[in-house]
Amino acid sequence: MKLKNYLNKTLYSVSVFLIISETLFAQDSTKAIIDSSNLNSYTTIIELNKELDDIFNDNSFRNANWGVVIQSLKNGEYFYKRNEDKFFIPASNLKLFTTAAGLLLLGSDYRFSTNIYLNGYQSGSTLYGDLVIQGRGDPTISGRFYNNDIYYVYDTWIDSLIDMGVSNIKGNIVGDDNLFDDIGLGNGWAWDYETDWYAAQSSAISYNDNCVDISIHYEPKFDSVIVTSKPSLRSIVILNNIKPAIGTERTNIEVVRERGTNVITVSGKFRKDADSVITYATVQNPTQFAMIVLKNRLEKRGIRVNGYAIDIDDYERMINYRDLELLFTNYSERLSEIIKVINKGSQNFFAEQLLKTIGLEKLGFGSVANGVAAIKEQFADIGLNPENIIMVDGSGLSHLNMVTPRQIVELLKYMYSNKKVFTDFYNSLPIAGVDGTLGKRMKNTSAENVVRAKTGFISYVRSLSGYALTADNEPIAFSMIANNFSVPVKLAENIQDLVCLRLTNFRRK
Repeated sequence: MKLKNYLNKTLYSVSVFLIISETLFAQDSTKAIIDSSNLNSYTTIIELNKELDDIFNDNSFRNANWGVVIQSLKNGEYFYKRNEDKFFIPASNLKLFTTAAGLLLLGSDYRFSTNIYLNGYQSGSTLYGDLVIQGRGDPTISGRFYNNDIYYVYDTWIDSLIDMGVSNIKGNIVGDDNLFDDIGLGNGWAWDYETDWYAAQSSAISYNDNCVDISIHYEPKFDSVIVTSKPSLRSIVILNNIKPAIGTERTNIEVVRERGTNVITVSGKFRKDADSVITYATVQNPTQFAMIVLKNRLEKRGIRVNGYAIDIDDYERMINYRDLELLFTNYSERLSEIIKVINKGSQNFFAEQLLKTIGLEKLGFGSVANGVAAIKEQFADIGLNPENIIMVDGSGLSHLNMVTPRQIVELLKYMYSNKKVFTDFYNSLPIAGVDGTLGKRMKNTSAENVVRAKTGFISYVRSLSGYALTADNEPIAFSMIANNFSVPVKLAENIQDLVCLRLTNFRRK
């Protein structure tokens, strides 16, 4: 099926576009096939509708479903609608709802907090009693905001203890994660990716995104492949089953954590001439993991700990915080910075932490159910229809999430109208051809640096929703979701990119 005639009267076939782009996965296939200068045309909305129909009706997606809404933010006119009120699995486009709700309910200046208490007393250089860490969902206790120094936050805590003159703790290091539930994985998440970083367990206390960093390199001295982890802990067992690749064999690494344990097997082949590889594996019981690392770090910095690293579930004493001494509180970066990690990088763990924190702050306990309840109440207050938003997690990783394209655009419209939070929301979105998950898409086209949108990808789902400007500088909000397609995901991306090019070159006749 042919696209409509653009200004230069050249006909573009979407089918040809898709076939050619299959061979251009490593290239900017949109630029390779379409010179955006050829799309700059004066067109009516009716003509644009027909062109977009031609794109979405491509035969490659005959067995799939597209849900689309494109609407002017200037006058509310719809540029295009397709299955706009049908439910679609949104994948990571669900993060738009989580982050928008975070800004609306908590505020751009919100900071996650972690309280450090002493369950005992200090005498001289010794703390007699347990150091109790009360977590409230901070996802940033890692090196992400601190030049990749995964010990930076802990070192600031230890510096505070050293300033207090502490050199010995006669007690345990206790992690209290009871402000969140203990359900670390989302409803509908698959067992076969529990090891992967994007399925890290949520917890009121977290460390290093609840993952260990695994480094792999070939060591000529021993003619073997070396595997190390950071942090390196006795409680994290790394089994190295990697063999040097022979002849033309390619490097192929698989990392699997035995379910319910912290036994991680690294297997596969590794070429002798390959560069070092860093990969990641999730951990079981993030709270205990975080406390073990903290205890080890205390001792490395010269503070002796006579007790153990303990998850509060294994703590034999009842805690009444009114009887404890608050030593200090750690605060995260502002929420406006944290949502950039969620949206630009599509960071699932951060999104899950934010969802439960919303539940904690608004309903007193951090759970998915409470977070969703608070979010839906907020959305009802701003005119959205909560019945058309089904959330079972905060990240969109589950195939059980469902939303209509219209509700996504309604959310985008509301955020655009909210002067208090829009700038922070807008700045959190990936920029086409520039950064985040859109950094390699639409480069050197009219859409580069003009489209800001959230991507979404899980099996058989590809979504893109956000904002753009037409060639007339008319602001628009859009949502494009493909479900149940069997062609390579790159082809769904190319459809979305082609539509973005058409929109950014559109001029009203």
